[in-house]
Amino acid sequence: LIGVYTNRNGERWELQLKGSGKTPYSRDGDGRAVLRSSVREFLCSEAMHYLGIPTSRAASLVVSDDDVWRDQFYNGNIKRERGAIVLRLAKSWFRIGSLEILAHSGELDLQRKLLDFIIQEHFPSIALNDSNKYLEFFSRVVSETANLIALWMSVGFAHGVCNTDNFSLLSITIDYGPFGFMESYDPNFIPNTSDDEGRYKIGNQANAGLFNLNKLLQALKPLLDPRQKQLFTELFKTKLGLLGENEDDSYLIAFLLKVSLL
Repeated sequence: LIGVYTNRNGERWELQLKGSGKTPYSRDGDGRAVLRSSVREFLCSEAMHYLGIPTSRAASLVVSDDDVWRDQFYNGNIKRERGAIVLRLAKSWFRIGSLEILAHSGELDLQRKLLDFIIQEHFPSIALNDSNKYLEFFSRVVSETANLIALWMSVGFAHGVCNTDNFSLLSITIDYGPFGFMESYDPNFIPNTSDDEGRYKIGNQANAGLFNLNKLLQALKPLLDPRQKQLFTELFKTKLGLLGENEDDSYLIAFLLKVSLL
C-alpha cells in the first residue's frame, strides 16, 4: 500500500502495487508478478468494472527488467519470465483475513480499533456509538458478499482462490490470481491448475463464501457480549426452523455449517 488518493469527485482510493517485491508480510514467495498475470489482472479488473461488478481497478502497468522464475503449470518445469508491476486501486484492501489474523493472535484491542476504523471510513450508516455496530457490520458484509458471488455467477466468473485473504470486507472483487470465465455451464469448472481437489470450483463458490463468512463470525465473537452472541444463535435457529430451547442447538448449528462446506 503506497498511499491514499482523493479524486476530483471526492472519492477516496487506496493505491497498491502488486509485484513490486517482498514486504514485511510476505510469505516464502519473492513478491514479484509476471507480465502475463499482470496483463490479465489489468484487463479483467477493468472488464469486471464495466460489467457492473464491484471490483478493484487498474491504473497502470509497468514492465520490469527483472527476471522472475515461475512454474506456471505446477509440473516442475520452471521458466524465466518477464516481471511486471500493476498499480491497482480499491476503496479499501482490508479483507476477512485482516480481522481473522488479529483474533487468532488475541490482539483484540487492535482488532477493535481496526473494526471501528473500517466502519467509520466505509460504513457511514453504522453509528460508532451503536452497541450493536459489529452485528450490523457483519450483517452488511454477509448481504453484500452474497450479492457479489451472485454477480460473479451471472457472468460465469470463477475467482480461483476464494480464501479469507482474498475476500474483501467491502465485498469487492480483489486479487485476480488464477481466475477464469466459464464458457459453457459446468459447475466443476476450475480455473486454478493447482486446485486438485476442486475446492474453489465455480459450483462451490457460494459454499466457499459461506465458509469465509463463518470465519469472520468467529473472528468477531470475542468482541461481542453474551446477549449479542445469543442473538446470532437465535437468527440461525430461525433460519433452520428450530423450535424451543435445546442445549445442543449451538453444536447442531456448528455441525451444519461444517457439513455445508464439505
